[in-house]
Amino acid sequence: MNRVSAHGNMTRWQSALRTLLYGRGVNRNVKAKARLGLAVVAFAGIYCVIALRLVMFAAAGNDNNGRHSISQDAVATARPDILDRNGEIIATDVKAPSLYAEPRKLIDRDEAEELLTATLPDLDAKEVRSRLASKRGFVWLKRELTPRQEQEIHRLGIPGIGFLTENKRVYPNGATVSQLIGLVDIDNKGIAGIEQWLDSQGLAALHMAGLATDRLEPVTLSLDLRVQFALRDELTKAREKFKAKAAAGVVLNVNTGEVLALVSEPDYDPNNPREAHDPDRINRMTTGVYEMGSTFKALTLAMALDSGRVNLNSTFDARTPLRFGRFTIHDYHAQNRILTMPEVFTYSSNKATARMALSFGVDYHKAYLAKMGQLTKLQTELPGAGDPHWPKKHWGELNTATIAFGHGLSVAPLQAAMGVAATVNGGFLITPTFLKRSPEQAMRIAQRVLKPETSQKMRYLMRLNAEKGTATFANVPGYYIGGKTGTAEKVINGRYSQHRLMTDFMAILPADKPQYLLLIMLDEPQPTKETHGFATAGWNAGPTAAKVIERVAPLLDLEPRFNLPDADRLILAKATETR
Repeated sequence: MNRVSAHGNMTRWQSALRTLLYGRGVNRNVKAKARLGLAVVAFAGIYCVIALRLVMFAAAGNDNNGRHSISQDAVATARPDILDRNGEIIATDVKAPSLYAEPRKLIDRDEAEELLTATLPDLDAKEVRSRLASKRGFVWLKRELTPRQEQEIHRLGIPGIGFLTENKRVYPNGATVSQLIGLVDIDNKGIAGIEQWLDSQGLAALHMAGLATDRLEPVTLSLDLRVQFALRDELTKAREKFKAKAAAGVVLNVNTGEVLALVSEPDYDPNNPREAHDPDRINRMTTGVYEMGSTFKALTLAMALDSGRVNLNSTFDARTPLRFGRFTIHDYHAQNRILTMPEVFTYSSNKATARMALSFGVDYHKAYLAKMGQLTKLQTELPGAGDPHWPKKHWGELNTATIAFGHGLSVAPLQAAMGVAATVNGGFLITPTFLKRSPEQAMRIAQRVLKPETSQKMRYLMRLNAEKGTATFANVPGYYIGGKTGTAEKVINGRYSQHRLMTDFMAILPADKPQYLLLIMLDEPQPTKETHGFATAGWNAGPTAAKVIERVAPLLDLEPRFNLPDADRLILAKATETR
C-alpha cells in the first residue's frame, strides 16, 4: 500500500513538472523536439564562446604573446620625427616586422632551422641553431624584415615562430645630414648626433618606462635642408677638384648662433649604419680639432683693437723674421717693411701679428682666448666634441707668437667660427645651437666679449680683405662679403709638413651688417693648373666659399646689392660716426 502511494506521489510531481515545462496536453513528439532544441542552444553557446576566444587570440596573437614572453630582448620603440626649420622631415619612424622564436614551443628545431635559413639566406645557420636551442622563452631571429620576407615565412606555418611590428628609423635625405643627425641602433636608440642627444634629454627614460608612444612631439632643428644640400654639393665638388682627403663646412647665424648647415665629407648614409664605423667619416666640424691657420688672426687683431692701446692707424714691424732659438717665423706674402693695422690683415703677416700679441704679454693673450671660448670644449647638442689642444703645462712667448697666427692651438672648427662670429656681430659670444633659437633667446645667453666699436672695425678689416687682400677670389658681386683665409701646415710625425696643408676660409655676409658666417675647410688639397701650382686657401677654400655663397645667399633671403661703396666709405665712415 505504501509503495503504491509513493509511486502515485512521484507521478503527480512528474506530471506537474511536464505541465509547467510544456503545458497541458502536449504529446511525446513535442517534448522530444523541445529537448533537442535545448541541447542545440547549449552547444551553440559553447561553440560561440570558443570562437570568440579564438578571434581574440588571432587579433592579439603574435604581438601580445611575443611581448609577454620578452624578458631581456629590447623592442624598437617610437622616436619623435626630426624636422628642419621649414618643417621638412629629416628623420622619421616606419613600421617594420621582425622575426622571433619561442624555443619552448618549437616542435622540430632542425626543420625550423632548415626552412628559415632556406627562406632567409642571409641568416647565419649556426647562430639560428643556437638561438632555437635556447631555453629562453623568446629570441630574436631577424630584425626589420621586408613585407615579402614576412609573407614567405608566414606561409611556412612553423609553430613557435612569429612576428613583432617594430619602429624602424629612416632618413629620407640619406647622407646629406648624416654628420649632424647621427643614427640609431637596431633597437631604435640614438648612438650618434642629434639622435643620441634626444635620448639624453629623456627619451631613453621614456622608452624604459614604456611611455614612448607613436604620438611624440616632433623636434625642430635650426637646419635648413636647402642650404645643407647646396653646401654639401659644393664641398663634394671641391674635394674632387682639388683631390683633398676631406672637406667640411658650416653656415652659422652670427646673431643667434643657429647652425643652418653642417657638412663633413666623406660622410655616411645613416640608413646603412655600417658606413658610420669608418674612422675617416668623423664629424670634422665638432669632433675633430685642428690648427686653424690665419683665420685666427681675426681674433688676435680684435684683441689688440679692443684693448684701446691699438687703433687702425697703428703700425707693426714686419721687416725681419722673428726668431725664437731654432724657430724662425716668416711671412708667406712678405712685404719686409712696417705695416699698418689693415695691411697686417690684408697681407696676412705672421711676423706682425706675432709681435702684436707679444706686446700684450702671455697672460693677457691666454686670458683673452679663454674669454673667447677657445680653450675649453665646445658644448652643443652634438655629443663627442673634441677637446682643444693647447700648451697646458707651459705657455711661453713662443706659444703666444705662433698661436697669434693660428699655429700651436687646435680647436674644433665650429668653435673657431663661434669666436670669429663674436668679432663681427657686435661683440657677443653666442654658443652655437642645432635647435631653432630667436634673437631674443640668443641675447639671454650671450656674453659680451668685445666693444661694439671693435666689432665695427673688424667688419671693416674683413671687407677690406675681400676687396684687395687674400680673400679677393671669394668676393661675390652683390653680397658685400668679408673674409679671412687660413692655411696651416699639418703636423706629421711631430714635424710641420710644408706639402700637407689644411686650408680654410671664413666669410661673413653682408660685411656691413653681418647675418651669416660661412666656414669652408679642405684637408690636404692639391695644386692644379687652374691654381698655378698653389695649394693655399686663397686658391681653393676661398673660391669654394664663393660658389657656396652664390647658391645659398638667395635661399637665406639676402637680396643682392650692387654699386655699394668700398669698405672705407661704407663701414669705416660709420665707425667714425659712432665714436
